[in-house]
Amino acid sequence: MKKHQPKPVLFILAFIILSSHSVLSLDFFFNGFNSTNLFLYGIAQIDSRILTLTNETSFAIGRALYSSKIPTKTPNSSHVLPFSTSFIFSMAPSRNKDTLPGHGLVFIFTPNTGINGTTASQNLGLFNLSNNGDPTNHVFGVEFDVFANQEFDDIDDNHVGIDINSLTSTTSHTAGYYSDFNEDGDQGFEKLKLNNGKNYQVWIDYEDSVINVTMAPVGVKRPKRPLLNVPLNLSDVLEDEMYVGFTSSTGRLVQSHRILSWSFSNSNFSLNERLITTGLPSFVIPKTPFHKRRSFIAGVTVGSFVILVLIALFSLFLIKRERRRAKERAEMEDWEFEYWPHRMTYQEIDAATKGFSDDNVIGFGGNGKVYKGVLPGGIEIAVKRISHENDGMKEFLAEISSLGRLKHRSLVGLKGWCKKEKGSFMLIYDYMENGSLDKRVYYDCDETNILTCEERIRILKDVASALLYLHEGWEAKVLHRDIKASNVLLDKDMNGRLGDFGLARMHGHSQVATTTRVVGTVGYLAPEVVRNGRASTQTDVFGFGVLILEVMCGRRPIEHGKPPLVDWVWQLMMQGELLTVVDARLKGNEGFNEEEVKKVLHLGLLCSYPNPDSRPTMRQVVIVFEGKNEGLESETEDMEAHLLAKVKSRDMWANYSQNFGYASHPTFDDIRQSNSSSMSLSWNNTIVDGR
Repeated sequence: MKKHQPKPVLFILAFIILSSHSVLSLDFFFNGFNSTNLFLYGIAQIDSRILTLTNETSFAIGRALYSSKIPTKTPNSSHVLPFSTSFIFSMAPSRNKDTLPGHGLVFIFTPNTGINGTTASQNLGLFNLSNNGDPTNHVFGVEFDVFANQEFDDIDDNHVGIDINSLTSTTSHTAGYYSDFNEDGDQGFEKLKLNNGKNYQVWIDYEDSVINVTMAPVGVKRPKRPLLNVPLNLSDVLEDEMYVGFTSSTGRLVQSHRILSWSFSNSNFSLNERLITTGLPSFVIPKTPFHKRRSFIAGVTVGSFVILVLIALFSLFLIKRERRRAKERAEMEDWEFEYWPHRMTYQEIDAATKGFSDDNVIGFGGNGKVYKGVLPGGIEIAVKRISHENDGMKEFLAEISSLGRLKHRSLVGLKGWCKKEKGSFMLIYDYMENGSLDKRVYYDCDETNILTCEERIRILKDVASALLYLHEGWEAKVLHRDIKASNVLLDKDMNGRLGDFGLARMHGHSQVATTTRVVGTVGYLAPEVVRNGRASTQTDVFGFGVLILEVMCGRRPIEHGKPPLVDWVWQLMMQGELLTVVDARLKGNEGFNEEEVKKVLHLGLLCSYPNPDSRPTMRQVVIVFEGKNEGLESETEDMEAHLLAKVKSRDMWANYSQNFGYASHPTFDDIRQSNSSSMSLSWNNTIVDGR
């Protein structure tokens, strides 16, 4: 009998397998960092061997990646290699107690270096509005998020989530850990506050298409039960080689995001034990200790019991409501899914307005009536009912896409929206008890409602701060395009709030508006809008300038038988009689300050100057309202002299005539006559409306 000898090919195959495994394996650990370990982007930096992704700089991104790509798949295969990583992090809020903390950090696998295609704030420096959710991103991340964003369906403002090409997590859980079994065999969940400055250790393991995420305070033994245990096939997400690291960001909310140590391996899962967990610096901000009280525990116990009783009593009602909502969702259009979190039911709005009773009508908009309503709990609302015509649909979408995501104390708050069958739309706002500004400044208004000089100036300051926020204070630039007294509402404390975003448009801060259609209200339109239809922040400034003159003079921009308001004020200023334009009912009253009134009128004239390049920005306008005129008086120290110098150095009204075909401030007929064949306009009462 001949003995079978081992075939050489088997030895060769075994050698190839062992060699490929050796090539694909990668292990590293850092108990402290230096500049050779990582690629740093944005404001990320290494200080005292600690990786600081962000500090207290607002609207900033910090990203750090391991200095070379790591293999994540078996060559020529869809098989994803297992990996294990652990790191220690700290999120510390600002020492300024008036500054709110945010936004969080993400452990990521990414195919690219750099931070192109990312934005700060709630986007965590990971994606932006345009690429969020794009399957070609090939990005996997584990987020530690401290901001509850309805746009991304966040479960709360302190959670851990799995992100696949999107900031909308596939799975998430409130941050914390499961303690080991006690003597009674119970396993409790300990909630952890992510951004209290404490050091936490995280373990992330991926093997056999299952991802495990575990976390605990530094020094606590790794819990046996992970926080997240999720079946997850990453073969379509990860490329053959990927960069691995961390990213974070700040917005108006700021805090420091730090990584103290880090280990990674796709071959030796015990490497995590080599991280040093003792003697680490603390970033906890000292504060007054909070002691648990029996009354608090008793309150939670009683509250939980009450909730259980309510759930039992209303279970049938909830089932019916869910069935009704499921039917509504089945009939929804694409745009409805995007803005779903703000939707309210028609039944709620119908009950709040008493069946849209005529007794509840409080005003009329361009596309329908406005009703007062009261929600359960006594919350007062204003409901604008919009026509289902094309223009009404555009106004509806413009409002929920812009105002729905903007938050500022001087903007009218949009609480939600509602769509009834057969195309009837409703917008729900915070109720403004004192109505619109135009009802309290004109000569034909009720004398008992007339605003004082101080109140008018304060309201103008409120509108200025709102416009500054729209132009500069959000992730996108927002152009209101219809600033006028009827669109400024007054709350119960007589604070001014800018509303009606039916003509608003938003675009990137570095972009230019692309529309060339004339929109707005006659009397408030800047000359360049009439000429080319292109809106900009300076056209909003022009409208605000007209608003200033309108409020201080107590008359509309265009009135029958009278010269246009801007022309009239300019002429009287040039004749040295500027204060004669002021609402006569204000003069001699307590709080009337001639110098301050003149300053406000000068500012209105400067904002409504025909050349857009000579108008101030809203930031400069706010500075003037705060009593600082620097930056506006480059030619003379006095604002009136500055304005007169502009008029004398260049014949303003002749310039109007040369460029726009009329010799004074544009009227409704002037604008209609200046229309060219390349400009599309539709006329609806006093609105030049084409979106």
